[in-house]
Amino acid sequence: MTEFWSTLLWFLAGAAISALITFFVSKKYFEKQLKEHPPIDEKMIRAMFMQMGRKPSEAQIRQVMKNLTK
Repeated sequence: MTEFWSTLLWFLAGAAISALITFFVSKKYFEKQLKEHPPIDEKMIRAMFMQMGRKPSEAQIRQVMKNLTK
């Protein structure tokens, strides 16, 4: 009977460790992908400003990009 509980305990410990490792590895990969391929780039910001009828300056575009990367 104690062999069953011992096996179960080792299984649960292994599952918990695997879950933690998987979480941190996938989080790191996701952050890397977002940094390499941002969902919004400078061209999109320019297009948004133009649709609002404004001609954006480079300072405004940089400020918006800085706010998005926080």
